[in-house]
Amino acid sequence: MTHQDKIQIVEVLEKFIIQKGSANKVAADMPGVSPATLSQMRNHNWDLIAAEMWRKVAKYVGLSANEWNYAETRNSKDLLQFFSESQQFSMVMAITGKAGSGKTETAKKYESDNKNTFLLSCNEYWDKRWFLRELLGKMGKEYAGSTMPEMMYKVVLHLKSLESPMIILDEADKLADNVLLFFITLYNELENHCGIVLMATHFLEKRIRRGIATEKKGYREIYSRVGLRFIELENTNYSDVQNICVANGLEDTLIIRTISKDCEGDVRRVRRLIYAHKRSS
Repeated sequence: MTHQDKIQIVEVLEKFIIQKGSANKVAADMPGVSPATLSQMRNHNWDLIAAEMWRKVAKYVGLSANEWNYAETRNSKDLLQFFSESQQFSMVMAITGKAGSGKTETAKKYESDNKNTFLLSCNEYWDKRWFLRELLGKMGKEYAGSTMPEMMYKVVLHLKSLESPMIILDEADKLADNVLLFFITLYNELENHCGIVLMATHFLEKRIRRGIATEKKGYREIYSRVGLRFIELENTNYSDVQNICVANGLEDTLIIRTISKDCEGDVRRVRRLIYAHKRSS
């Protein structure tokens, strides 16, 4: 970790702190990193900060040894527009796309560039309490020892105190029924105060429609609250792959064509192929 690397990390860290509102909120989102450590970094008191700590912060702010440059694709352009509209007008949306269509990377970029945006990466093991714990953690709020009603109260109170807040639920199709239905409660409490975006693979739409067809409790309500519409992303095409390659220092047309053919429309695969080419060159 060079001196210049540390300067770059601190510069990007300062931007994150401005976006999140305080160093405490940023530290709350970084396991193993304390506000005191961030303060030492910002004040250039670096002598006692271990290299591993620098790597943790670098990873959080989007800097790493395998530097990766964001590139605009048709899907990323559309997603940024959808996120902006949701946040500006407190809209609720459901967006679906194939795995590897760039949803998560674009959501992370939007969160890092915009205040009062909270991105949650959902998991199968979450229950309602864990969902609220993750959301409060993102907000930099304490949740230890709180009951579930108290946690919900803290979430709603804080979001209503913010200007144009937004929640992005990535991989929402992984949520168990009781947590997915909890979205209805969240919507009811925050209607016209907070944008909410459900983002997932096409399985989410199939699941909701199947639930409606079988008259499963809550599913028609979810469908109503997302505006009776699932926004479908495009398949990744050659132009998208070309943009990603060029942004990351690969401009040879023949190589780009090979990557486009081999990636099967998956931008994660594009990244792997670019790294593989760089290692072999």
